[in-house]
Amino acid sequence: MTSATVARPQSPIGEMLRQWRERRRISQLDLAIQADISTRHLSFVETGRSSPSRDMVLHLADNLEVPLRERNHLLLAAGYAPVYGESALDSPQMAAVRQAVRLVLKAHEPFPAVVVDRKWNMVDANATIALLTAGAAPHLLEPPVNVLRLSLHPQGVAPRIVNLGDQPAAPRDRGHRRRRAQRALRRVAPLPGRRGARRRDPRAGRGGRAAAHPHRRR
Repeated sequence: MTSATVARPQSPIGEMLRQWRERRRISQLDLAIQADISTRHLSFVETGRSSPSRDMVLHLADNLEVPLRERNHLLLAAGYAPVYGESALDSPQMAAVRQAVRLVLKAHEPFPAVVVDRKWNMVDANATIALLTAGAAPHLLEPPVNVLRLSLHPQGVAPRIVNLGDQPAAPRDRGHRRRRAQRALRRVAPLPGRRGARRRDPRAGRGGRAAAHPHRRR
């Protein structure tokens, strides 16, 4: 865990949970059903009328798919100690992870493959990444290389993407589909010991979403 994690100013825990719920576009009712708690209790937590336990904070964070780094911030806001450690990818204890990542990248050859962080900065790539970056402006390839910027910049890969117009919504839509599928799975196959689990058809959706398409290069 970094010192920045501890020193970060905190908002009330209820407000932070509400912001994450709204970011995920989930209603109070849907989150309450998914987390197997009452809507009244969730409302009390979000408005500050009830103080959540440590387990409740982690439970709601899990259902909201909050990143581990941000779960530490939620715990601090609720008055609890952080529970998740943080290590740089190039640290000695991450050697096994680096090796696994390299094996996956190597397995994709002769096709290009990249690893990005949460800000879409390139962390690693295989040897054939040059096939994608050939012809891109040099300033776009200066570290840290942002993959989204490189893909959509007029001096980057964008001029060679045939279906460029389909791409801007793809990352957002891919995340939405993943969250929706995971919520459906929890409802159809609830974890052992959960009470009041409701069954829903995993095929049911809330309206059409634009499909994500793979890049097609010229």
